[in-house]
Amino acid sequence: MQIIQPHYHAIARTAQDYERMAMSGVVAVCEPAFWAGFDRKYPETFIDYFRQIGEFEPTRAADYGIRHFFWVAVNPKEAENTELSREVLKKFPDFFKMPNCLGVGETGLHKSTANEAMLFEEQVSLAIEHDQLILIHTPHLEDKTHGTRRILEILAGLPVDRNRVWIDHAEEHTIRPILDAGYWSGFTLYPITKCSPKRAVDMLEMYGRERILVNSSADWGPSDPFTLQECVCEYRRRGNSLQDAMEIFYNNPVRFLGQNPKFDLPLLKVEEMREEAEAPVEQPAEEPADSA
Repeated sequence: MQIIQPHYHAIARTAQDYERMAMSGVVAVCEPAFWAGFDRKYPETFIDYFRQIGEFEPTRAADYGIRHFFWVAVNPKEAENTELSREVLKKFPDFFKMPNCLGVGETGLHKSTANEAMLFEEQVSLAIEHDQLILIHTPHLEDKTHGTRRILEILAGLPVDRNRVWIDHAEEHTIRPILDAGYWSGFTLYPITKCSPKRAVDMLEMYGRERILVNSSADWGPSDPFTLQECVCEYRRRGNSLQDAMEIFYNNPVRFLGQNPKFDLPLLKVEEMREEAEAPVEQPAEEPADSA
């Protein structure tokens, strides 16, 4: 089975993770910009970071046959320095031109401050202006309900194409308003602050698979990219077909991310893959024997 890891912080992971992912069916990863664990002081620090995930990480992924795509954003944890953030935003269009840049993400809210909300709106507006996809971070734990509601309020006042917006880190108490508003919703399989594979499958059973993306968001914290494969196994263990699993863990990322033509992976059906695997291999014509 082929899998797409739609939210993965490769800069924080080892080459062995790429190798294990490739061995377990991952064919593409998408790397949003995120917090470095400390607040950056200079615009150039952001620019070099975007270059690293946009230029160097694809070479590491390619060593294992994996396609690598990336996003640019100023994380909401760094939004309080508005002067710095706006200098970084000026450079976004340069990265939008790169062949593997998918859009603006992950932007969003952390503590839902006025500055966070202002910078979130500015980043979304920039994405709209340049016809880019949008990936949104919702707050952790006790701030999630309020932060998700605030994000939906801000988006409601902007001319966004809701089918091109992915609101990530949804949980049981926030998924319904996201889906009801017409956005894509993401489940993040991350210990402590987000969601477990079993809870994700519970939500898939409750809400269906339409406009749902499942990811590990593995980074430098206590996380594991293979929670995604655990989720696939749990989904299949409950009696769902291989094609149903392909729809969630491969085709749904293609449906959303493929709205940017740079993400050119095709939709797949199990039957087509089986036919391709069973097709006879054409043998090269034998050379005539030397009569001399």
